[in-house]
Amino acid sequence: MTEKGKLRSAGWLERQDMAGFVARGWLKNQGHPEQMFAGKPVIGICNTWSDLNPCNASLRILAEQVKRGVYEAGGFPLEFPVTSMGETLMKPTTMLYRNLASMDVEETLRANPLDGVVLLTGCDKTTPACLMGACSVDLPTIALTSGPMLNGKFRGRDIGSGTDVYRFTAELRAGSMTQTEYLEAEGSISRSEGHCMTMGTASTMACMVESLGLTLPSGAAIPAADSRRRRLGHLVGNRIVEMVREDLRLSKVLTRSAFENAIKVNAAIGGSTNFVIHLLAIAGRVGVPLSLDDFDRLGSQLPLLVNLMPSGKYLMEDFFYAGGLPALIEELKGHLDLRALTVTGASIGENTKGAQCYNREVIASADRPFKETAGIAVLRGNLCPDGAIIKPSAASPQLMKHRGRAVVFADIEDYKARIDDPQLDVDESCVLVLKGIGPRGFPGMPEAGKFNLPKKLLEKGVRDMVCISDGRMSGTAYGTIVLHVVPEAAVGGPLALVQEGDFIELDVAARRLHLEVADAELERRRRAWTPPSPRVERGYARLYIDHVLQADRGADLDFLVGGSGSEVYREYR
Repeated sequence: MTEKGKLRSAGWLERQDMAGFVARGWLKNQGHPEQMFAGKPVIGICNTWSDLNPCNASLRILAEQVKRGVYEAGGFPLEFPVTSMGETLMKPTTMLYRNLASMDVEETLRANPLDGVVLLTGCDKTTPACLMGACSVDLPTIALTSGPMLNGKFRGRDIGSGTDVYRFTAELRAGSMTQTEYLEAEGSISRSEGHCMTMGTASTMACMVESLGLTLPSGAAIPAADSRRRRLGHLVGNRIVEMVREDLRLSKVLTRSAFENAIKVNAAIGGSTNFVIHLLAIAGRVGVPLSLDDFDRLGSQLPLLVNLMPSGKYLMEDFFYAGGLPALIEELKGHLDLRALTVTGASIGENTKGAQCYNREVIASADRPFKETAGIAVLRGNLCPDGAIIKPSAASPQLMKHRGRAVVFADIEDYKARIDDPQLDVDESCVLVLKGIGPRGFPGMPEAGKFNLPKKLLEKGVRDMVCISDGRMSGTAYGTIVLHVVPEAAVGGPLALVQEGDFIELDVAARRLHLEVADAELERRRRAWTPPSPRVERGYARLYIDHVLQADRGADLDFLVGGSGSEVYREYR
């Protein structure tokens, strides 16, 4: 609503001049009758559907369900496309384009006669990108994700997207799985529409949306193929019209309490490390102070309650049948601010009060958790003065305190060329270090932090080693992997100075990551270091390189932090 109580869209559709003539006249060519243009909230349906993004394929159907709900509630739905990023197809990395997609969403919302918006998302980066863009405009907003795939099935057991891909690939490279078996698994793992059904980044983002209060209860876990998700779409369409009439904007929901709740829920579900970088970026857009240390302080000592891959053995379909996120929130209620407002108009506590768990194998009780502490651990030390992160619930306990000799790869090409070289001087006690995959260095901070281990070690039965990089890893991945090292190597961070043979100490309990090199020697190396040339010289990628912030700031572009609201900058008609 505008300050005068009129709908924002009235500035386009209720004008009795040339601008109003054009706006109404051209909408009429789509069959919209006169009564749609006065007094009805105009609801944008922001759709990240694309044939190039299989995880979001069901959003075509969901958009129609949302439209039904909008019409029923007395609104006027208008669907529009925005940049879609499919994790499985897009190169060099979808993370490079998250900020571009957020710009697409922001500018489309501001430039058009929209009173509220439904964000249709799914695959990893589409959810944070749409939320970032919407936060910078601050209209009434509700999110609806595509939903997880059904469980994969392979030779009598459930298999999970990403997690088992890494596992099968390691076994194939070790010679313990045949190419025929590998191909059979490929055809068995993605057997329905929807996003990854492990607690990877897509599922983590769906849970983040629900824990922030930005979707209807149970919205995170309903499988994409389940008719209940389509019914949810209808209800989302109903609700967004009511939100416009209530003027319930994003800034009223995304409070500090909401962010703290999301961090705590992410710990209890064993969520993706990518949660950290995306939540920091969203907070930056809506103006809520949030730092890297908040993730450790608020979440690292909480128990792991959800037994899902990659930290456990079940999948999102099982999570939904067990009670989904409402049951988890009810179990975690002693740690949460249950007064936090949600898009329902009620608090998160009111939304989930009395929610039941139907399977304790999947959702544990708070007094009998699967693991006593989970969450994200934030490391400090001379190798990462501004921080680095590790996911203890997906790591090997025996490697959580480790000292080893560094085997160093200068960039991703060097890594790919040498990792399987039989002459590579490496054993299982070493620490693998990969430089140049941070936000600016790659560019785009790819999910290359989950290393394929040296083939000769895989053949010996080694399945985990300490790995360190300035990049990210898939939420479906597992291992003792130190990520998001800040500052990154490409801007001269200490990671750039690590040399072959240096010793590195990791002590997760002490939150310490230390390079055993004297300060004087590090200063000598720093003086001799020269910055790498930008990998890209033009276009959006060069804009990204010039303006991207470090991982501890959410890797947003510096000029996108904050927002400009919903006012159109200038008009000429």
